[in-house]
Amino acid sequence: MLKLIIPSIMMIPMTFLIKKKLLWTATASFSFLIATLSTLMLNTNMTEHNLTNPILSIDQFSCPLIMLSCWLLPLTIMASQMHMKTEPIMRQKTMISLLILLQILLCITFGASNLLTFYIAFEATLIPTLLVITRWGNQKERLTAGLYFLFYTLSASLPLLIALIMVQTRCNSLSMHIIPLSNLTLLSNMSWSETMWWVACFLAFLIKMPLYIFHLWLPKAHVEAPIAGSMILAAILLKLGGYGMIRMSSLFVPLTKDLVIPFIVIAVWGMIVSSSICLRQTDLKSMIAYSSINHMNLVVAGIFSMTPWAWSGALAMMIAHGLVSSGLFCLANITYERTHTRSIFMNRGLKTLFPLMSFWWLMMTFANMALPPFPNFMAEILIITSMFNWSNWTILLLGLSMTLTTLFSLNMLIMTQHEHPNKHAPINPSTTREHLLMLMHMAPIILLIINPSTIMI
Repeated sequence: MLKLIIPSIMMIPMTFLIKKKLLWTATASFSFLIATLSTLMLNTNMTEHNLTNPILSIDQFSCPLIMLSCWLLPLTIMASQMHMKTEPIMRQKTMISLLILLQILLCITFGASNLLTFYIAFEATLIPTLLVITRWGNQKERLTAGLYFLFYTLSASLPLLIALIMVQTRCNSLSMHIIPLSNLTLLSNMSWSETMWWVACFLAFLIKMPLYIFHLWLPKAHVEAPIAGSMILAAILLKLGGYGMIRMSSLFVPLTKDLVIPFIVIAVWGMIVSSSICLRQTDLKSMIAYSSINHMNLVVAGIFSMTPWAWSGALAMMIAHGLVSSGLFCLANITYERTHTRSIFMNRGLKTLFPLMSFWWLMMTFANMALPPFPNFMAEILIITSMFNWSNWTILLLGLSMTLTTLFSLNMLIMTQHEHPNKHAPINPSTTREHLLMLMHMAPIILLIINPSTIMI
């Protein structure tokens, strides 16, 4: 872990000391080297916690998410270059430093072996994300979006802290290795105090995912955030909720099995409603944001079904969705930089204008639809099978949700690619940097198709 965190920390002074003309190239190159270095973690034994030091550890859940966090940093730097080129050089360096700081906090969060360390890093990710959204957003509504993001996240942070203090009181430890050995896992009392304790532990993660009823902050944050903020929100920050739910579920096994029914029902219903909302969206980024809500609610249902297949599918879905949703936001941003509008009706006929870019639209849309052989398909099969084992009736609701997902994905592809171009359409061709950016999104997906065991538990 330290071989990733220490080079990332050293990138911050490098960013402020480097020459202006080398800023974007050097930071993207060094962050890509760190991402390549993170692949060495695959050689470690993932059957149990691999203690790298007393504070940080790696296991089969945290390793893929840490690798995804490191891989997204060079992609966000590459995607932000055009958006930031008109800014003063000091603001450009500040933006890159915030992205590097966010990667450091994410690596600490996913690698923490102590629940208090996990909580501090989990909440600290709020600060750089909020600064990126409110400072470099495109419209003045970014302040409202930042306010939604701030208060939705903070509203559940205090109950989570109180719940962790109760865990410390009960077990005399907050170590993830010691708590499963204590009597906390034997809790089966359905009293109000135990129920509220369980809700306090999971509420912060359900808001972060977000569960459908807590989802209002996500479309606002995605629409108003710059491309780097949208990519990190979709690819990494939503996965913090799923990772925290997996960690907490193993501590409250009896209570979780008894209390999850309403949350699974809300998650499955939220998938159908969010897919239906996507069919009526005219804003491209808003449609992709509601698509993320759809997929993350499937992850919530899978985690709460408490089966090994479901957890394996949930982890695979989090990794695959992180790459696909980030790629879709990049495509939407590439279009926005030329047309200066996010309207689907104004961005039609892109296949005629950018024939090479239409290939990336096709691949990312198919991956978002979970067509075989993409890893999204494998993840959905595992989760749907586990949900069918949990209740036979879920097959109808999940089948409807998958159908709606296919419909709005095909609608997005047809509306943007196959209509007649707008008469005010841009003529600027796509650049090599943009194709390289999309290739770096697609390469891990292809590798996961070849060897899916890297994200399977």
